[in-house]
Amino acid sequence: MFNDETIELNDEVFRLLRDLIYKSSGVWFDDNSKDILRMRITNSLQRRQFKDFKDYYFFLRYDREKDNELANLIDIVTNHETYFFREMAQLKAFSEEILPEIKERKEKDGKKEIKIWSAGCSTGEEAYTIAMLFLELKMLNNWNIEIFATDISHRVLHSARRGIYQKHAFRATEPAMISKYFIQDEHGYKISDKVKEKVNFGYFNLLDSDKSVFINRMDVIFCRNVIIYFDTAAKKKIIEMFYEKLNNLGFLLLGHSESLINISTAYTLRHFKNDMVYQKILKEI
Repeated sequence: MFNDETIELNDEVFRLLRDLIYKSSGVWFDDNSKDILRMRITNSLQRRQFKDFKDYYFFLRYDREKDNELANLIDIVTNHETYFFREMAQLKAFSEEILPEIKERKEKDGKKEIKIWSAGCSTGEEAYTIAMLFLELKMLNNWNIEIFATDISHRVLHSARRGIYQKHAFRATEPAMISKYFIQDEHGYKISDKVKEKVNFGYFNLLDSDKSVFINRMDVIFCRNVIIYFDTAAKKKIIEMFYEKLNNLGFLLLGHSESLINISTAYTLRHFKNDMVYQKILKEI
């Protein structure tokens, strides 16, 4: 085992690695992030027993196991920190203001279905939170609710499908909700089947426009604390794809640290009582 402080990541190899990561995932490391990238992937060098980053780069490009290793690398360099009921003000706007508005509009069209996409769902806390919010709304008891949750990491998707969480995932969750929707055992807190059955998890790269044709139109898209890891070009591509996938008058919910300034003018910023969210409103010709 060697000391990771002795492994140098020179500028040339750094650019090769960061461009490969960007091309594969859209995650961007600027020139000031070289040390961050080096620290995050040094363990991968040790695991594969490479003496330097250049050998590791060539492995990622040409080895027959390159696809699996690249998937592991993307998993390592992306941040999957999340928890249940994150950004509660926005969730209140969703459940108390947005959903009743969608319900009223759908009923006028004779429809009783709502489709939600949790894009960049990580280990599932956001998608399951959405499912619990639906279960709490008696007015939607007889509605067909579809929650589609995607991520670029196979590891976090496996964890999400497993649905077992530790105490730190409940830092913003009321005890009554834990008692109602989780079963505690020696492994942690297991999500109840009535919540789990409302969510479908799947692999999806937000920059893969070819695969987006398989995604149906959505009424609401959650993509919170995800696009902050992309550069401007990738952000624009993703936000444009979301626009195409939203029904007219559909809503896009971003994280509180994210906005569409200098990214897109296609959306309207709606001011609700609890929060502000973006909405797709087709302009009449």
